[in-house]
Amino acid sequence: MKLRGLRWWIVALLFGAAVLNYVDRQTLSAVAPTIQRDLGLDDRAYADIVNLFLVAYTVAYLVSGRIADRLGTRASMVLFVAWWSVANMLSALARGASSLGVCRFALGLGEAGVWPAASKAVSEWFPAKERALAIGLYTMGATLGATVAPYVVIPLATYDYTVKMPALSNVLGDGAGWRLAFLLTGVAGLVWVIPWLGFYRKPTESKFITPGERTLIEGAAVAENSAEAATSTAWSWRQILLFRGTWLLLLGRLITDPVWYFYQFWFPKYLSTDRHLSQEELKLTWLVYAAAGLGSLLGGWLSGQLVKRGIAPASSRIWLMLGCACVMPLSPFIARVSGLSLAMTLTVCAVVASLAWLINISSLVVDVVPKHSLGTVFSVVATGSTVGGIVMNMIVATMISGPSTKAAGFLDHALKTVLGPLLDRLQGQGYAQWFMIMAFLHPVAWLILKLGGVHRLGKESSV
Repeated sequence: MKLRGLRWWIVALLFGAAVLNYVDRQTLSAVAPTIQRDLGLDDRAYADIVNLFLVAYTVAYLVSGRIADRLGTRASMVLFVAWWSVANMLSALARGASSLGVCRFALGLGEAGVWPAASKAVSEWFPAKERALAIGLYTMGATLGATVAPYVVIPLATYDYTVKMPALSNVLGDGAGWRLAFLLTGVAGLVWVIPWLGFYRKPTESKFITPGERTLIEGAAVAENSAEAATSTAWSWRQILLFRGTWLLLLGRLITDPVWYFYQFWFPKYLSTDRHLSQEELKLTWLVYAAAGLGSLLGGWLSGQLVKRGIAPASSRIWLMLGCACVMPLSPFIARVSGLSLAMTLTVCAVVASLAWLINISSLVVDVVPKHSLGTVFSVVATGSTVGGIVMNMIVATMISGPSTKAAGFLDHALKTVLGPLLDRLQGQGYAQWFMIMAFLHPVAWLILKLGGVHRLGKESSV
């Protein structure tokens, strides 16, 4: 049996994996007030748990790309999805900060791998002019997962199991709803593995691909492979670390990805604390994730249109990213306006721009790095994302909390050494200061990427 447009079916599977990835990730933040109450966690404990996830994510990024390059896209994706699904199910057993932190650490070890593996799938199945759109489509799955999560998890978390389902309540204990959500979403990930194993192969090995689509993919690959012929073997770690694009792209993500992490992990808490929304009213956060989905799709489509008009792929990404950077100075007004509707409108604009940027900086990696080392370089670059997220978590926790009553951990000591005077100044100042910082992150990163010439790296003629 042949499937027309099989590469888009592949994207649909990646979309499904991204949905599950973010449902599992967002379960914690969607019902953070409830979980904090059930487990007795303060805001600093919550930040520590999120940071454990991000530390694991960072460590996993360093090795998951190499795993994807060694095992191949098909096998590595199975490994990553199965791992994080089981880790998510184990989160249902958490009884305090330590056990929940361990489970979230394990979740981070698995979840990081889906992105370098997905980028390899796109490089194997798509010509350059379609890559940003393909990445935007599966990334939109991540935002859909984040959108769906509150509607799945919050009703489960607020249901009265003690009265209506006492048997289940007795088995799961306090917080039966959010524990059940962890279990169900984990099972869904294991189910996803079945169609992936059935359908995914490289184009040259697939029995479902049509002759026309095979010709299209192989034709695009010939031009790219000729450009890579001089370096047909995988780069060593030394080559990867000496490649200027690795550090430019890593720095770009370190500076800008904290914006998206903030909206994932802290924005529901901001709405609860500063805007006084109830746990039920936090379903409103679907707007944030719908905006992220729109930004993912729009960012990929627009840069693809520029490529079709003859602009080199990497250059199309960098110019679209400039437009995104120009939108981000709206961020401080989110915390300043009095009306919730206007604040959410501004939030939607900022999130659309943030995700359109993220799609294009991810596409830049695919544009300038040879296929044989793409997974590894993508992983190294993505560590900038998680390091930035960790720093953001600690800064925001400092901003919204008073002096800690607990001994500082190693992350606190490290950040205090680097940013001590800034943290002392921002301590207890609230969320508004972070919204102000977000106004400048994307413009600064764009200048670094542009002046560093990232768009001139690689062979841009392979369109």
